[in-house]
Amino acid sequence: MSYAGDLPGIAPPRSERELLLRARALAGATLAELCARSGTQAPPSLHRAKGFTGKLLERLLGATAGSRAEPDFVELGVELKTLPVNRRGAPLESTFVCTIDLSEMSRTEWVRSRVRAKLARVLWVPVEGAREIRPELRRVGQAVLWSPSEQEEQALRFDWEELSGLIARGDWERITGHLGRFLQVRPKAKNRAARRVAIDAEGTMYSTLPRGFYLRTAFTAALLRRNYVVDPASP
Repeated sequence: MSYAGDLPGIAPPRSERELLLRARALAGATLAELCARSGTQAPPSLHRAKGFTGKLLERLLGATAGSRAEPDFVELGVELKTLPVNRRGAPLESTFVCTIDLSEMSRTEWVRSRVRAKLARVLWVPVEGAREIRPELRRVGQAVLWSPSEQEEQALRFDWEELSGLIARGDWERITGHLGRFLQVRPKAKNRAARRVAIDAEGTMYSTLPRGFYLRTAFTAALLRRNYVVDPASP
């Protein structure tokens, strides 16, 4: 038996409708059932395999981007995002959007940013994520295709411009996880040995952890409330 990274892929979907039909056909299935269809198995814990569910769904749905900095379904321009939720349907963690390329931040505008490209069209797939549910027993929810409304894009753009301005100036000391109403910057590395070269506000080069943009749970919780029946008492 193998894990999801070794699965044979299937043909990519030819339209958004086909993609959505494929995704919704998985609703209600456990990860064990999806693994059985694919000749693989779920890891005993997702602590060291956080990307397992996403990779499994990518292969089952016919994603083609792999590790490239493009939407997962390249031909359709659609990104796949799995969203771990609790028993009430509320998101359990922030959602990774993309890594930050330090070399391009000073010359990139919002309309050409990686964040905007990644969030232009998203297939959201909720997945049970409560710790007491073993990975193989976690069920996949109903998928929804989403694009940000004008109001959502304006809010994301405001955060991105504030954060990217600090990054471009090398003002890393001011960038903490508390900045940004809906979009935040956090370290993105398997361990502290992974380093990138950055330039501080005085122009001095130094080594730092790779960082990425993440959507706060406040954003995804609001998205879930608009598209699903979610318990308003959920944290």
